[in-house]
Amino acid sequence: MINLLEGARRRGLIAAGALTAALTLTACAGGPAPGSDPVDENVLIDQAACERNADVGTITYISGYGYSASAGQLDVFLAEELGYFDALCLDVEINASGANGQQLVSSGQAQFTALGSASDVMLAAANSRNLTAIATYGSVSPFSIFANEKIKSLKDLEGGTLGYFINLTPTASKMLDQAGVDVSKVELVKMTNYDPTVVPRGQVDAIVGYASNQPQTLKAMGEPFNEFLPDDLGVQGTYNVMEVNSEFLEKNREVVADFMRATLKALDFCLTDKDECIDMISELAAENNQGEAFPRDQQERTWGVESTWVRSNPDLPPGVQTEEQWQSEYELVQEYGGLTDLPALSEMMDTELVAGLYDDNGELIWPGE
Repeated sequence: MINLLEGARRRGLIAAGALTAALTLTACAGGPAPGSDPVDENVLIDQAACERNADVGTITYISGYGYSASAGQLDVFLAEELGYFDALCLDVEINASGANGQQLVSSGQAQFTALGSASDVMLAAANSRNLTAIATYGSVSPFSIFANEKIKSLKDLEGGTLGYFINLTPTASKMLDQAGVDVSKVELVKMTNYDPTVVPRGQVDAIVGYASNQPQTLKAMGEPFNEFLPDDLGVQGTYNVMEVNSEFLEKNREVVADFMRATLKALDFCLTDKDECIDMISELAAENNQGEAFPRDQQERTWGVESTWVRSNPDLPPGVQTEEQWQSEYELVQEYGGLTDLPALSEMMDTELVAGLYDDNGELIWPGE
């Protein structure tokens, strides 16, 4: 768990100034009730709400990919660092070891984790019904197929090799079909490391990867390659999803809402002050022995792309999700996921919780503002 006192010292005047400004507005909706006893000078909610949040004890969040500058991860770390969890009386413990978040959350050993897309959530739902998606951070697929420069179209992969991580993904399968690729003529290779240079070096002809990561590294290195995006082939998708233990959500809905309120507040900070945000997450990675895996230049490239994905659907404030937004991927998973019992969308997601955190103008409701 990130040390709260150390975090408080590090955030210094930034967080203190923000919280002090907020505390001057306690007469506004959502702030401590007039005449109520303050719980702590940095707490922005009334005593009853504070006790409700504190009574659940430690809330554990599992980061599936360390300190990556990705929505649903970066914002959780920054909510802790900026004091937003403290302001809502939430005791949050962050596990950044990259453990199996879905399994831990499903079993109740943790409460929150983030996945890469709605299709990942659907594939996980086949094995567990104790997970509920509460936030989707973008309406664009994060995947891409990046290839050796000799691959001019995906059809050129026939007779060649295509690498993948964990699974081929329904999105990639649809891309290959849309391009008319006979997959039986492509050798599929499960990758064991994330070094993207194996593609320009010809060890594999192409890899299904994350558009904000490996391809951006190759661009920074000046390596030649070709990239194929889902949008290029008319394949729609979603970017990053926050999940919560379903039983915890049912028992503690207001607490879950405040956890998301704090993380979305931090997400807004990262969208408006990218440099400071990347400085902070990169320092955290270094302090926790993950600096080599998440150097600042890589983090900046990643968030430079992924922040645009957060803004990819102007009709939805960050984190707000709809069944319509998921429908295309639902159909992809039905076609390519190899599942016989895919739950209905309404059973896998809660479309109201995060939507209720925003006002009619699409602004996040934050105590004292």
